[in-house]
Amino acid sequence: MEGNVHSKELAAYLLKHHSEQLRSIILAADPRLHYSLCVDFAEIMDDNPALSQFIFAKPTEYLPLFDEAAVWAQKVILADLKQCENASAKDNIHVRINISGSPLECPETFPSIGRVRVKHRGILLTIKGTVIRSGAVKMIEGERIYECRRCKHRFKVYPEVETRNSIPKPIFCPSQRYQICESTSFQLVEDNKICHDYQEIKIQESTQLLGVGAIPRSVPVILKDDLVDMVNAGDDVIVTGILTAKWSTDLKDVRCDLDPVLIANRVRRMNELKSEIDIPDDAVLKFKQFWTEFKDIPLKGRNAVLQGICPQVFGLFTVKLAVALTLIGGVQHVDASGTKVRGESHLLLVGDPGTGKSQFLKFAAKLSNRSVITTGLGSTSAGLTVTAVKDGGEWMLEAGALVLADGGLCCIDEFDSMREHDRATIHEAMEQQTISVAKAGLVTTLSTRTIVFGATNPKGHYDPEQPLSVNTTLSGPLLSRFDIVLVLLDTKNPDWDAVVSSHILAEAETKNHNCEEDLGAIWPLPMLRRYIQFVKKYFRPVLTKEAEKVISSYYQLQRRSATQNAARTTVRMLESLIRLAQAHARLMFRNEVTRLDAITAILCIESSMTTSAIVDSMGNALHSNFAENPDQEYAKQERLILGSLSLLDEFSEVISSGDQYADKVQSVS
Repeated sequence: MEGNVHSKELAAYLLKHHSEQLRSIILAADPRLHYSLCVDFAEIMDDNPALSQFIFAKPTEYLPLFDEAAVWAQKVILADLKQCENASAKDNIHVRINISGSPLECPETFPSIGRVRVKHRGILLTIKGTVIRSGAVKMIEGERIYECRRCKHRFKVYPEVETRNSIPKPIFCPSQRYQICESTSFQLVEDNKICHDYQEIKIQESTQLLGVGAIPRSVPVILKDDLVDMVNAGDDVIVTGILTAKWSTDLKDVRCDLDPVLIANRVRRMNELKSEIDIPDDAVLKFKQFWTEFKDIPLKGRNAVLQGICPQVFGLFTVKLAVALTLIGGVQHVDASGTKVRGESHLLLVGDPGTGKSQFLKFAAKLSNRSVITTGLGSTSAGLTVTAVKDGGEWMLEAGALVLADGGLCCIDEFDSMREHDRATIHEAMEQQTISVAKAGLVTTLSTRTIVFGATNPKGHYDPEQPLSVNTTLSGPLLSRFDIVLVLLDTKNPDWDAVVSSHILAEAETKNHNCEEDLGAIWPLPMLRRYIQFVKKYFRPVLTKEAEKVISSYYQLQRRSATQNAARTTVRMLESLIRLAQAHARLMFRNEVTRLDAITAILCIESSMTTSAIVDSMGNALHSNFAENPDQEYAKQERLILGSLSLLDEFSEVISSGDQYADKVQSVS
């Protein structure tokens, strides 16, 4: 009786607040599908506090009532929509509770996975983590109808999660008639079998939120009906549901335990939150104003953006530019035959100890909306690609680092300490952006549209006379897949050491002061992340004729002169140049690739010191600092490069106007 009263209250609430959503479900075409109706818990609390308390404390009882109330409320609305020909009542509506903005976001009802205890059982619980395994979608029987042989009473029996979804046979007749029927003989009504989609996923707590020395814990989550196949391995999710327990698989000589499991009511992916919702209009307006201010001196504006990358590391302009271009990336190109040319760039830092390689890796991971950090020594080929695991008698694939970082960034530190055959598994992932697997009868191809960011030490003392493959012991095919390979050599320059030490000491002093958000100075991390997401999403730069000419001439020159580094000067180098030029155009907030972008891409490749350098003005990437007047500096470098490419005559008019422009820039600055 009490349930009936509450069912009416719930239906009244839905009619009052969610009639539009119910109307759209009624007008949907397919009556056999399962539909979600999202309800805010904060709204229920305002409207009916007593009811919200029941939903929180007894969700196993009240969530099915809520679903029934939604079906009933829908029939009330349907009576008013008789004139619509495609309106039909749907039997499968599931109310999904959204807890954001409500008191349920407190640590007591939103614990980390490692802190889930028995006290959380049976209440509406929310947990957050990363999906590490996503099982196959199965079909389970939803309910069985039995008929009592004595009194002909029909009743439903539901599967039990505790006993791995088996449906128990009824013990006695639950008939509530005047005379109590004590029959124990029943027959199964076969004609109406109701089945549900069912999937098990496993989520693990985020490593960023762990305490000192803690190991990340994981918990299985059960998804049903419209929630299945919503998430993939590697997604960050927030799951609201009911914590229950199930018996572990009965293995010989193994004690049988109850394992915690969460039956999901609502699943929300966090990936979209990070990348799309986080860019409000006022931020876009700020970006546009910033570039309007630096319209006359664009490279000074670009350097202001770059100074926000790893601000604790002094100088290293070339590395910061390379990191920015790698994270932004080019535009993926698909030709008529369906062949894809990747848009993601890869970066390898080769350097002596203490040159800040790992700092850049960690910072790049913070800038990317999806990232995985691993070290070479602790990574096997299965851990990087995909592992076949046996779960409950069947084989499943568990995603490795490269698959988890799909659409994001995979940082591999100590790249040189990886075993040779483990390193070979990265080849396909880096160029074709897929991983083909044939393990334990599972033959499949997984996509890995990921940026690979590697850091390695040279083997012994770096010898500039030798090719890079000798210095790093990395094979030619692997090196050619990296767009930029930067060599950071610690040459013990006393002037440089003095400047760096004063910078580090000044950092320690000013750590206590909070500086305001001034985009003219150093960009704060959240703003930088938004900027990178924004330019990746909104700009699709196209090459101009000038840029094409410069890139083509440089590539041909390298092909002619490359004897020592033949592995680097393949067609991949031409693709790298195009990608880097497109990334620089995006960084400069433009939709076309100009000569400036092409020449910056050349300077990036040149500073790798792996090709036969035609411009030696870059010097050691470690000692590259931010120029006072970058636009003037660029004019000199442009003249040098065009001279080396024998293109000075073609662009002579443009360069002379560029000189007048440089004078103007000097007066502006």
